[in-house]
Amino acid sequence: MKTKAHAVAGALALLTICIFWCATAATELFGDAAAIASVKKCIVAGMLVLIPAMAVAGALGLSLGRGWRSPAVERKKRRMKIAAANGILILIPSAVFLAGRAEAGAFDAAFATVQALELIAGAVNITLLSLNMRDGLALRRKPARPASGPERMPA
Repeated sequence: MKTKAHAVAGALALLTICIFWCATAATELFGDAAAIASVKKCIVAGMLVLIPAMAVAGALGLSLGRGWRSPAVERKKRRMKIAAANGILILIPSAVFLAGRAEAGAFDAAFATVQALELIAGAVNITLLSLNMRDGLALRRKPARPASGPERMPA
């Protein structure tokens, strides 16, 4: 049960970040000021999904990984520390800043700079969480059994 909850929470977090990133990129390229402001407002609201999903995935991941000496588990832990710091120190403050600026119609150099930083930090987290998902799926696979002698054909 814990494994499934960890997988669902991790997948939800990754999907949410991907949606935020794609919506941001699309509206920056093709949207007007109103569309950008709307996306920024939705991203801040979407933190109500993302933050708990990340917290649940992280807590369950630590619990599941306790006692494992696998290099994959160690990589996942290291990546999660970076992703969490990235989210807390860059992504959340950027989202709040950008939503406020967009609501005020202040699409100036500060907005553009923070927007670029947010897109880079978001891409980093997408990469880190994707790699963690890959390693998590690999940890769940059963190792292939070695062949035990010549295979026999049924009679």
